Amino acid sequence: MDKNSIIGFILIALVLFGFTFYQSSRDRKFREEQRKLDSIALANAPKDTLADNADVLATALPLAEQAAPAIYKDSLLEAAHLAESEIVSLENDLVKIDFTSKGAQPYSIQLKNYSSYGGGELFLFKDGGAEYAVSVYTGQYIRTADFNFSIAEKTDTSVVFRLPFNSGGYIEQKYTLSPESYNVKNLLSFVGMQNTIPRNVGSVDIDFNVTVPRLEKGYKNESQYSKLDYYFEGEKKPVEIGRGRSASKSISNRLKWFAFQQQFFSAIMYAPQEFENGDVSIQFIPEDDPSSNLMTCSARMRADFHPGAEVSIPYEFYFGPNHFNTLKSYNRKYEKIIPLGGWLVGWFTRYAIIPMFNFFSRFISNFGLIILLMTLVIKLVVFPLTYKSFSSSAKMQALRPEIEKINAKYPKQEDALKKQQATMDLYRRAGVSTMGGCLPTLLTFPILWAMFRFFPASIELRQQPFLWCDDLSAYDSILDYGTRIPILGDHLSLFALLMAVVMWLYSKMTTANQAASNDPTASSMKFMTLWMMPIMMFFICNSLSAALSYYYLLSQLIAIIQTWVIKKFFVHPEEILAKVKASEGKPVPKSKWQQRLEAAQKMQEQQLREQQKRRR
Repeated sequence: MDKNSIIGFILIALVLFGFTFYQSSRDRKFREEQRKLDSIALANAPKDTLADNADVLATALPLAEQAAPAIYKDSLLEAAHLAESEIVSLENDLVKIDFTSKGAQPYSIQLKNYSSYGGGELFLFKDGGAEYAVSVYTGQYIRTADFNFSIAEKTDTSVVFRLPFNSGGYIEQKYTLSPESYNVKNLLSFVGMQNTIPRNVGSVDIDFNVTVPRLEKGYKNESQYSKLDYYFEGEKKPVEIGRGRSASKSISNRLKWFAFQQQFFSAIMYAPQEFENGDVSIQFIPEDDPSSNLMTCSARMRADFHPGAEVSIPYEFYFGPNHFNTLKSYNRKYEKIIPLGGWLVGWFTRYAIIPMFNFFSRFISNFGLIILLMTLVIKLVVFPLTYKSFSSSAKMQALRPEIEKINAKYPKQEDALKKQQATMDLYRRAGVSTMGGCLPTLLTFPILWAMFRFFPASIELRQQPFLWCDDLSAYDSILDYGTRIPILGDHLSLFALLMAVVMWLYSKMTTANQAASNDPTASSMKFMTLWMMPIMMFFICNSLSAALSYYYLLSQLIAIIQTWVIKKFFVHPEEILAKVKASEGKPVPKSKWQQRLEAAQKMQEQQLREQQKRRR
């Protein structure tokens, strides 16, 4: 490097150092002059302006403490940052909402017509259990949750918070709660901020974080039905994450709303102009949490922003129960957060189960009796289908002597196909359809699944007592172990136990007269039906809704009665055996399904012979 280059670099360094020193000195003088002007402006401000900001100025730190370096360039923001907060409330007959001036945000939500398990007041989130903040660039990034807003207006139904700036503009948060509504309208406004927010700012960030306390009897059941949902405009249903498992999701598309959903209550934020994109997460808190919290939910959304003299962005909040008709009344697909099953099961639940439940609820206050009546109605409606199943079972029991003869005729394992063909021929001559016993039962499965989804998610059953059960929406407990046993849990549900016993009795009743068989598959199926299914159902239902176990108990009892009536009055064994004797030696017409089955059996038999030849 030559001498001229070295001199050039030294001159450039001196120029940069001098410019930096000059700019720093100039900025320091500017801040001092601005602080003096702000003080003069506040001293000369009209009385009404001083009154509007009195709560901010009165709670500012003493002069000696204000000597500390300011965090914010705007002196009014700095004062608001150091100010004390104030609580103000809006309420109607359904909900009470406390707002804090610190961030101009909801502070706690109490639902008046509900109580938490044990009888205490129900808070969707407790004092300070939520944070609603708006982040925007105003020469430096600010977050509204860091500032104390002034209360500009308060009525019985609305409250207006303002955060003033030195430029004369302000950020405003207005909340409106209508009578007899769980819906809170929120209008976020930027007034006179055109010289404070740069014109190239095209978005603001919305943060909404909530810690939901435990509200129900059983942690496992409550967490399994708690989740986070978000909805895209035009879709049939929202997307969900959670259900007892912590999860997070980045959303790149525009969305209409998101919901923090506890088993029976939700906090929903709706954006009429849509959110641009966002990130959501749900984190479940361990059961032994000393604060008895269930989960924390968070959403960070980006919203469109178009700078101007006055910019308003509307939002709405729903703080209320997951009641199907209440959610549906908003016409925003809110009701889709209730887990009612897929399209078939959900359709049956929406258009059959819920209307029937609501109808009986108009006249009957005992929900145990309502479930009994619903079970009777469902059993009567599906009886034409189940009759074939019960009738086929009864006819097979009447044919037991003939089946035992076939088993004695073909005792060897290699004669299994012949035995099966002879059994099928016997069924045809007796007029018994094997599929007639299976298909009707399969057709009733959607109903069973619909009830499985409906009862644990039905807020109408919440805290409704029946017999020894104090809450039909949770498990009933007649014995608490005081410690958790793997699979079984820490309690014994009597409804689940009775349901399992009755299921065993019904299985015993339907399999007792079946002929003994050397077929290991048949023996395995009998073992599964008689023992494994009742035991599995007991373990499954022991921690689920007592209403669900009660429904299955009633369903099994009614099935036993129906089977007994059909066997007693509709199926006559002597007539069936006489029909079999009369058809001996006569050709019996075969259905297409039977013809295909026999063809498959013959092919299987031929393959077996070929395998035996190869072995020789």
